[in-house]
Amino acid sequence: MCRNIKTLANFEPPATDDEIRASALQFVRKLSGTAKPSHVNEAAFNQAVDEVTAAAHKLVHSLTINAPPRNREVEMRKAHERAVKRFA
Repeated sequence: MCRNIKTLANFEPPATDDEIRASALQFVRKLSGTAKPSHVNEAAFNQAVDEVTAAAHKLVHSLTINAPPRNREVEMRKAHERAVKRFA
């Protein structure tokens, strides 16, 4: 899975629409193999981003999770610590 796609479920405050769209964009970029589609493929690319965004939004906001919400700062610190170990 693409490392740039972040977990969005079970955070307080909840994931924003912009975060969900950014994740969908990364997913479509990974699937298509391109960061910026050609003019000919731009409409299909944008439609895919819109559809993935809608599906992701529905999923993230409909999950029932019994665990306590995660803290964004704590998760960022953990990710940084993992990156330091990986690239040290």
